[in-house]
Amino acid sequence: MKIDKPIQLIELFAGIGSQAKALERLGANFEHYRICEFDKYAIKSYNAIHGTDFVTSDITKITASDLGIVDTDQYCYILTYSFPCQDLSLAGKQKGMAKGENTRSGLLWEVERLLNECDELPQILLMENVTQVHGTKNREHFDEWIAFLESKGYSNYWKDLNAKNFGIPQNRNRTFMVSVLGDYTYEFPQEFPLELRLKDMLEDEVDEKYYLSDKMLKGMMNTNFEQYKLENKLKDTSGNADTIVARFDGCPQLVKDKVLVKEATKQGYKEAYEGDGINISSRMKYQRGNVRPNSCQTLTCSGGNDRGVVVSDAHKLRIRKLTPKECWRLMGFDDADFEKAGAEISNTQLYKQAGNSIVVDVLYYIFRNMLGGQEY
Repeated sequence: MKIDKPIQLIELFAGIGSQAKALERLGANFEHYRICEFDKYAIKSYNAIHGTDFVTSDITKITASDLGIVDTDQYCYILTYSFPCQDLSLAGKQKGMAKGENTRSGLLWEVERLLNECDELPQILLMENVTQVHGTKNREHFDEWIAFLESKGYSNYWKDLNAKNFGIPQNRNRTFMVSVLGDYTYEFPQEFPLELRLKDMLEDEVDEKYYLSDKMLKGMMNTNFEQYKLENKLKDTSGNADTIVARFDGCPQLVKDKVLVKEATKQGYKEAYEGDGINISSRMKYQRGNVRPNSCQTLTCSGGNDRGVVVSDAHKLRIRKLTPKECWRLMGFDDADFEKAGAEISNTQLYKQAGNSIVVDVLYYIFRNMLGGQEY
């Protein structure tokens, strides 16, 4: 399958327009044709970034006529649908996406309604969601969705893709499905080694408000420091025992060039170094994997409230939250995009929009394969 016509892009659950951003970066011949987005703040950011003037809309209220799919012999219509993941993700209540259950993730079936109403179908559909969309609890409904698409004449290809394998130092694994109208094949892009580090995504100067307080530090650090010294036989070569410990803010768990972070393992901690990402959420002591070497964990809507990084400040290690701009960089948006959106909305919304978005770089390679594997 290769797109050989001008693209009319329809983004359902549009967010801030990561799909459009990927096509823009590719230099593809496309139009911001239609979007559907309920969140007024996301619409503000979308319009600021893309220079459009869309208004909010409710997917349960629109019809196929609002999609405006006509002249499919002249245009290639790409319809994207990254429906809400709250009822699928492990962090949510896992209510699922069964048809008729009226869950937020069940808004997927509004896409079914719209496609059934269409006189002319979009030639390409692109789905993105958390990997739990095809997990044990949701697999029956995922298969039901694929069966519906097949009944409409779509050939469907899905795969889990992680942002860390496509140029972004974030452990963000998501499921993508490409559906092509007709008997076509599609191949997902190949992974490649990560060259960027989390350090490369950080701002040069950050306000003091992003650094963790003494109380937060003591809550996340491993408390069994004496046991750590015993197990690792730390010795001070200078003869001065005080040099073993970097006593920052009264917290003795900052050990020279490393930080001991609480983790739900037998050892009870994980070593973190400068440039490592750290989970700083209140749930961290009950979890594993709180440290990501040279990268960060999946960004969430909470953004700076649960994602941190170890930095060096005046020859001592400190821990701070990721800034909104850093979160946007980790989603593949450039600083100009961030500044345009930031002029319209608060930091809270900027964090939320980053966590709700799709990594542009992953979409870039997905779309590039649709365009014949080249940039224009």
